[in-house]
Amino acid sequence: MDFSGNHILSIDQFERSDIETLFSVAKKLEPFALKKIVTRVLEGAILGNMFFEPSTRTRISFGSAFNLLGGAVRETTEVGSSSLVKGESLIDTAQVLSGYSDIIVMRHPEINSVKEFSEASRVPVINGGDGSNEHPTQALLDLFTIQQELKTNNKNIDKLRIALVGDLKYGRAVHSLCKVLSLYQNVSFNLISPDGLKLPKEYKDLLIKKGITIEETENLEQGISEVDIIYMTRIQEERFKDKQEAKKYKGLLSLNKNIYTKNCEPNTVIMHPLPRDSRKDANELNADLYNNPNLAIYRQADNGVLIRMALFALVLDVVEEINTNTKEVKWFTPHK
Repeated sequence: MDFSGNHILSIDQFERSDIETLFSVAKKLEPFALKKIVTRVLEGAILGNMFFEPSTRTRISFGSAFNLLGGAVRETTEVGSSSLVKGESLIDTAQVLSGYSDIIVMRHPEINSVKEFSEASRVPVINGGDGSNEHPTQALLDLFTIQQELKTNNKNIDKLRIALVGDLKYGRAVHSLCKVLSLYQNVSFNLISPDGLKLPKEYKDLLIKKGITIEETENLEQGISEVDIIYMTRIQEERFKDKQEAKKYKGLLSLNKNIYTKNCEPNTVIMHPLPRDSRKDANELNADLYNNPNLAIYRQADNGVLIRMALFALVLDVVEEINTNTKEVKWFTPHK
């Protein structure tokens, strides 16, 4: 893929070579993400951060990534604060906002909305999540995290054993992760979910077509034994038409220290795309795991900034210029 000037809308755009390119750039950007040195390579550039659905990590990490490259961020944080509430179309919004920005990140509750927006945009658009469809940058940062965590155990993504747990029906991070892992060899999936929240057929068909082994179960303890990665997810309550239906699934699949210790291999890594639902009736990832060294959720979140920095650098074609626009960090940071 030629990253320069292109939209990033779906994992379908990526081959393994593209991912290797992205991860290589990300590794080069680590000193900047850790604030050991500063680059101003995107000074004067503007990111339009258009979030028409709630977000904490994705929105702020995209903004931080752009700031760390020297750019400025302008953002909308909900439909109610934009002219969409007045009946403005996505096409009109794209035409106008792309005149104010050099690149746009968009999140929207409707499937394929970001694609529709991108078709009218005059600048590159990155999908920050479109309904229950896809979340490509989450999958890329998850894959990077998986790669880094497996390295510590002298393993790689080929031959990965992963358990996906929770809401596999509506979880867009899960959908994109399935797509990206289908690019690798001898991967096996344990799909752990209630019957009503199983992975949609289109994603199972894709995995089977790629020769990937799939096992489905509703039993958490059975499904998390003999895996390298446990990928926990919350119930996507906002995707349900009937909120009472969502509530019946809460708390059915909850991982805690006792279940982990009893069933998992010693180096099994725990991931979660966050937010974790910490309310008592849900609590899919218990706080008694917070001191477990295999809990990677915060390392995973940190990697979001790094991967998004790399995407900006590639799409705006400044990779070769980054080290020519550097200076020392003058303020306190824990990494100096």
